[in-house]
Amino acid sequence: MDYEEDNRRPSRQDNQPIHTEKLESDRKKFFLDLKENDRGQFVKITEDVRGRRDTIMVPIEVLDDFIDALHDIRDASDLEDDE
Repeated sequence: MDYEEDNRRPSRQDNQPIHTEKLESDRKKFFLDLKENDRGQFVKITEDVRGRRDTIMVPIEVLDDFIDALHDIRDASDLEDDE
């Protein structure tokens, strides 16, 4: 066995999330996990629809911009509902 391979530290990405939120809507489930790896923290967003999963990763550095964009989308949808 290779010495380096034997003494590797487990990847932080393999660790449990730092924090998790779960949302459900009809047949969809959304999992939002705050995780960390060697490059820093990120939010892993997973959509599960009847066992089919799609995932995106949002680096923590752009999380505020991501949330602002979601707020803008929500506000735009509210405007459309009022017309």
